[in-house]
Amino acid sequence: MSLGSLGLPTQQRSIPCVLMRGGTSRGPYFLADDLPTDLDVRDAVLLMVMGSPQGRQIDGLGGGTTVTSKVAVVGPSSHPDADVDYLFAQIDPVWGTVDTKPTCGNMLAGVGPFAIEYGLVPAGDPTTSLVVRNVNTDSFIDVVCQTPGGEVSYDGDCAIDGVDGTAAPIELRFRGIEGSVTGSMLPTGRTSEVVPVASRRTDGPTEVEVTLIDVAMPMVLARALDLGCTGRETPDELESDSAFMALMEAIRREAGARMGLGDVSQSVVPKFGMLSEPLHGGTIASRYFTPTQCHPTHAVSGAICVAAASVMVGTVAASLAALAAGQPDGTGAAVGGVPVDIAIEHPSGTFDVSLLAERLADGVRIHAGGVTRTARKIMAGMAYVPIDIWPA
Repeated sequence: MSLGSLGLPTQQRSIPCVLMRGGTSRGPYFLADDLPTDLDVRDAVLLMVMGSPQGRQIDGLGGGTTVTSKVAVVGPSSHPDADVDYLFAQIDPVWGTVDTKPTCGNMLAGVGPFAIEYGLVPAGDPTTSLVVRNVNTDSFIDVVCQTPGGEVSYDGDCAIDGVDGTAAPIELRFRGIEGSVTGSMLPTGRTSEVVPVASRRTDGPTEVEVTLIDVAMPMVLARALDLGCTGRETPDELESDSAFMALMEAIRREAGARMGLGDVSQSVVPKFGMLSEPLHGGTIASRYFTPTQCHPTHAVSGAICVAAASVMVGTVAASLAALAAGQPDGTGAAVGGVPVDIAIEHPSGTFDVSLLAERLADGVRIHAGGVTRTARKIMAGMAYVPIDIWPA
């Protein structure tokens, strides 16, 4: 008996979707027209599809981690300067929340191939270029996919740390990334400041120096040593240290309020970056939190944010960054900025970011951030939700 002959159970509603790996993340991709227009119903559907708020997400498509509990919603763009709209949703496996404030550059890697395969963008030969509007941050990304013979190719020799094997390269260039959520690159107007928090080692207060920055992703950046860490810890070591996780969350909540984001106790933004000096020839080392878990590699948007902070005088990141000899540091006066290559060391390897940065009299302007990712189409089919969640 074929699966098609089994029919659709009357108690459930089917929704077409494609499960894809995008960069170092994974999740279902939906056409916007296939999801409910009511946002509350849409969120209930996405929670059911992913199996949240059960931590293991055993009753859904999620993988029990924040990097495997993500959703991409793609459709024709309503903006004249873009080809497709991309809405990202982070389904937190611990909190059971749907957060559309942030974006995800890893999942973005699958948007181009998905849009081409499902007729939203005509394929070129040997590559296809398109402009994606990220609905979450109202920003634009130039995307180049490999389409030899007018067909999407997932095969290639591009390797990214954190993913086994190789695949076809997908080029992403993020524009308009300053103040992605808060409206300002430095929401508090300062390159660094101190946050008073309860120490995890004593009962007395302590202060931690942080940089609150919003470039592609709002982030809180702090030195590992100031948090009682080395910066070389594995994700498992950090997540199992409940005192450290509580300290980090306290700093993150205070930072969210200072950045104008309000109560962020149930929001995944701002993200947290614990920084240290590089060990393996990179520019800086980072442990990136999502925030309930430590990322096994690094988020794309977070990497661009850390890279931007690394070339900004006075930030926590700049105090640790090791720019290569002769490496431009954003001091060029040319309009459009000069290229600055930043290598971010993370738990699984290195993440390379190419910035276009320009030094101004009163700081730095980040014109764009470019990265190379890969994607893989894993399966296509139907996701099912109970009729009472989304009535016919």
